[in-house]
Amino acid sequence: MKESAGNPLHLKSVNHVSLVCRNISESIDFYQNVLGFVPIRRPGSFNFDGAWLFGHGIGIHLLQSENPDSLPKKSVINPKDNHLSFQCESVGNVEKFLKEMGIKYVRALVEEGGILVEQLFFHDPDGFMIEICDCDNLPVVPLVGDVARSCARVNSVQQMVQQQLRAN
Repeated sequence: MKESAGNPLHLKSVNHVSLVCRNISESIDFYQNVLGFVPIRRPGSFNFDGAWLFGHGIGIHLLQSENPDSLPKKSVINPKDNHLSFQCESVGNVEKFLKEMGIKYVRALVEEGGILVEQLFFHDPDGFMIEICDCDNLPVVPLVGDVARSCARVNSVQQMVQQQLRAN
């Protein structure tokens, strides 16, 4: 890993996101059957209800709320709210799936320099915002000192570097 002032903690990647849930079973069902996550083993030493899932290179740790009725209920889909975003191959196919599942969503379109990015926003069972997009169409443009790359190019370069480091 490159030593730099830009990575003082020597971080490698995002490991997981923890989400507090009203109902673990409903949340597992959503993350498994809508987003394609797979349940994985969770340490048995934990003394609280929860579940771990993994998919798309990231873990989702679901934690059962000790007071589910106290969790805020979100009904308005606001693309400017906190959210977790996933890239997809076809926003049209995702939109069709969401319609078939009866999941309410909001569609957005971003245009930057002639490049279009389609976005779909919807909630998990607890009101946490999910975005599905074709964001890898938009180049990653550093503010200073580097060249523009697409998200897909950045990811492939990072994977190649990691493979080379493992080989050495």
